[in-house]
Amino acid sequence: MRHDESRRLYDRALSVLAGGVNSSVRATQPYPFFVERGDGAHVIDADGNRYIDYVMGYGPLLYGHDAPEPVQAAVQKHSAAGPMYGAPTEIEVEHAEFVARHVPSVEMIRFVNSGTEATVSAVRLARATTGRDKIVIMQGGYHGAQESTLVKGEPGNVHPSTRGIPDSFAEHTIPVPFNDEETVREVFEQHGDDIAAVMTEPILANTGIVAPVDGYLQTLRDITEEHGSLLIFDEVITGFRVGGLQCAQGKFGVTPDITTFGKIIGGGFPVGAIGGKAQLVEQFTPGGDVFQSGTFSGHPVTMAAGHEYLNFAAENDVYDHVNRLGDDLRAGISDILEDQAPEYTVVGTDSMFKTMFTRDGVTPKNGADVSKAETDRWERVFWQEMKDHGVFLTANQFESQFVSYAHTDEDIERTLEAYKEAL
Repeated sequence: MRHDESRRLYDRALSVLAGGVNSSVRATQPYPFFVERGDGAHVIDADGNRYIDYVMGYGPLLYGHDAPEPVQAAVQKHSAAGPMYGAPTEIEVEHAEFVARHVPSVEMIRFVNSGTEATVSAVRLARATTGRDKIVIMQGGYHGAQESTLVKGEPGNVHPSTRGIPDSFAEHTIPVPFNDEETVREVFEQHGDDIAAVMTEPILANTGIVAPVDGYLQTLRDITEEHGSLLIFDEVITGFRVGGLQCAQGKFGVTPDITTFGKIIGGGFPVGAIGGKAQLVEQFTPGGDVFQSGTFSGHPVTMAAGHEYLNFAAENDVYDHVNRLGDDLRAGISDILEDQAPEYTVVGTDSMFKTMFTRDGVTPKNGADVSKAETDRWERVFWQEMKDHGVFLTANQFESQFVSYAHTDEDIERTLEAYKEAL
């Protein structure tokens, strides 16, 4: 493959964009390829190279790059009627009604513009409604670019994970290991009266895909109820991807107080949402006194795309298809690893997957396990090899990868052949 045009574009980008990109995860080595267009389950770069795409926009593209006709028609209809109004529209009501009918935790919802905005607002809501300040999060979990959760450490020794965040923010956040019931109980014994909420992804989906052990999410549900704290599920990634229309909370049978959404709920357009019990969500302004507002919130084109995205899934075999392909892909990779790299392991569920370059073949149980993986080997060797074989994966060891409705059995077979060569 030649990448002359991508190299030229990256050289231009370095002069006007910080680091040459608008999201740090896109800064692959030695430089990223620039996408010209999508085609079903594939992307074509600026040099005409074609790749099977498992990044899928980092999760939003349940249908790949060619949305179903009802989605395209709705987008065209609403964009032609006017880009936005600064006033309510019927489509945002219809979309909210659909989500409330299908997601167990959602009685009321507030649409925003990104997953980060959703989690920021959820933390504010939890603190306001409980009158408490502390938030418990999972080590290795990711809740967007917000000050309350960009922290690292352990109970009693916490500090910001990036420059630019005052230490005082980290003082109110308690990171605990995922799947560690003992530590979370100890934290509540010490700080229970001050904890506003536990916020967790039901599956750590930005840290190599770490599944909850049996009973862990229910433990979080029980202990938060016992201490008058809230349970927040961050389903920005898993929402409408894992567990179908009921999301991961439906799959695991645990209902949080608040759920944050993004990605698929907007049909490939910028979006976020906070859903939950009506008595909580209605505390947002103007109904309550917890400030939350946004110029582009409930954008009609996004609402139309998201609504038709979910409607199509409700009326077709979307989840059967993507989950079967996910099963086939994970099984195929597992067979290859057994023969060629038994120290590695494949993780994931439904239409999510990732090969973890672990050193001992043990499935990771928390963020610390993932951090021990051979990150450099993934980024500098494996990812490059897969790219050269025409397979586009997330560029580091941590982010999830996704199967879409546009992928085919032939795509899976070609991908497995690439794995055999690259490993």
